[in-house]
Amino acid sequence: MSAVYLLSVARQRLLSTSKRFWRTAKTALVVVGVLNDLFTRFDQIAEHRGLEKIKTIGDCYMAAAGLPVVVADHADRAAHMSLDMLIAIQDFNTSSEHPLNIRIGISSGAAVAGIIGKTKFLYDLWGDVVNTASRMESHGTAGRIQISDATRQALIHPFSLEHRGVIEVKGKGEMSTWFLNSPVK
Repeated sequence: MSAVYLLSVARQRLLSTSKRFWRTAKTALVVVGVLNDLFTRFDQIAEHRGLEKIKTIGDCYMAAAGLPVVVADHADRAAHMSLDMLIAIQDFNTSSEHPLNIRIGISSGAAVAGIIGKTKFLYDLWGDVVNTASRMESHGTAGRIQISDATRQALIHPFSLEHRGVIEVKGKGEMSTWFLNSPVK
């Protein structure tokens, strides 16, 4: 079963401020504990902001706004969640032995969502918007939220944006991107 949605996808990757953390953690339990702490915080933010957690992949967290219920303010929801995540990382770092940073990418557009498989069902998203959100994250800057021009255009409420300029994006070519800084009050 699948459906087509117009939505905004936010993808986040955790970055260790100690470059060797992921490789040298004393046990896998330490890594799992750190990820569980942060992803639980992100789950609470997603619920509060009205996003659907899609999945985690290692140290990546993917959520989407605008599904399973279509909403007009999907880009705003993803933007607010991403800003809240930056705060959550700061809060985490005040009490953790393992300070982390984060890169966040958001893109907006159409995607197909559905469940695949006959065993160990997996709800997932497919479409160019998912790949673009991933590229916004991977071509982004630590501690910043990079958004595609499609997301900038989909924002309903005013946000403080900084035009990053045109960047070369793997598999996409040149794209005009923006850094999301804060809501405008």
